[in-house]
Amino acid sequence: MKKIRIGAGAGFSGDRIEPAVELAERGHLDILVFECLAERTIALSQLRKREDPDAGFDPLLSERMHAVLPACRRNGVRVISNMGAANPRAAARETIEIARSLGLHGLRVACVEGDDVLHLKDAFRPFDDQPLPSDTTTISANAYLGADVLADVLDGGADVVLTGRVADPSLFLGALIHAFGWKTESWDLMGHGTAVGHLLECAGQLTGGYFADPGYKDVPDLDRLGFPLAEVSEDGSALLTKVEGSGGLITLQTCREQILYEVLNPSSYITPDVIADFTEICFEQEEPGAMRVSGAKGKPRPQDYKVSIGIDDGLIAEGQISYAGLGALERAELARQILEKRIAQIGAEDLRVDLIGLNSIHGTSADWPAPYEVRLRAAARFTHEMDAKRMTREVESLYLNGPGGGSGVTFAVRQNIAIVPALIARELVTPSISMEVA
Repeated sequence: MKKIRIGAGAGFSGDRIEPAVELAERGHLDILVFECLAERTIALSQLRKREDPDAGFDPLLSERMHAVLPACRRNGVRVISNMGAANPRAAARETIEIARSLGLHGLRVACVEGDDVLHLKDAFRPFDDQPLPSDTTTISANAYLGADVLADVLDGGADVVLTGRVADPSLFLGALIHAFGWKTESWDLMGHGTAVGHLLECAGQLTGGYFADPGYKDVPDLDRLGFPLAEVSEDGSALLTKVEGSGGLITLQTCREQILYEVLNPSSYITPDVIADFTEICFEQEEPGAMRVSGAKGKPRPQDYKVSIGIDDGLIAEGQISYAGLGALERAELARQILEKRIAQIGAEDLRVDLIGLNSIHGTSADWPAPYEVRLRAAARFTHEMDAKRMTREVESLYLNGPGGGSGVTFAVRQNIAIVPALIARELVTPSISMEVA
């Protein structure tokens, strides 16, 4: 039976690069996938593109490509990534220049565009009855493309594929459709491939990252955590493993946690390619550190693409100050009371003042012992930058106008990007492919 080996090179934009290099060098891969695009990332990338038409792609693209391209070229590993973000074409140009600088002549770099659907906003429909945002606040709108366009570009011979918004598991499924010639209406195979993609898409989460809990869920050598790879068979089953000698682990528990991660309904996990059913998935320990996964199913894909709309939701101002020693909690509490009264005069929205380490996550509880050091954090939303900066000055003013012993003030004002989902008819979205050779 034909097989293909796919590795997970990243699970988010700021992920570590060393495990990806390890996969490229020693993973015996066919495909290395970098999933780097979170919900708000593309809206922020659109803002950068507005300021500079050559920007708007992942800020670590250059560092990643410099690190992995030589090994990928040497070992025949093809690369797929959504590091194109808001500007896949510029990301492809950057990658071409990197390839040429590294002497990797003949490398074929493709970009996939068409996910930017802001110009089609009149065709958007509400998602789960959520109201659509106004034109004045909308920054970006990107449809979640599927695996079919990725299969097409791989069929065209691309060595590196850079996309904008593509559904996370689709990055992996596209490689499987290309490798095995699967029909995109073979719903159970689409479900299998989506399960594999979902297991790999968060990279180190499958091998013990975001999982470790000392004494309860111990993970060996977490400092050199290895990212996972899947040896996928033509029937859609896969062996999940990692590079021999790398840190971390793959167990029944890590696999179960990841297959349910961000899945609201395991029987109907909706993607652009299929409505996947994970309820009968089976994990079997095939050898130490390797799990066999099978049993996913699928139902026909939805008629619409989901759209992620980024909106300008004003400004967030934040300030922090520390108190330590005897009476730290009482002094921090006094600072909180002072801030709430002073900031009330500014007109802040959604003001929140927390004592980090005491009540910032779970709220106030009499069961917690009084801490010896406390970090106060105040944050609020504003419409006007002048008011936002005034709030941060109120935090700083606690140095000389508040309780004794305050120190370590930090503050910042940043634009707040919110995400609103929507739907758009699939036939209105037209992905496009372009390719250049280094």
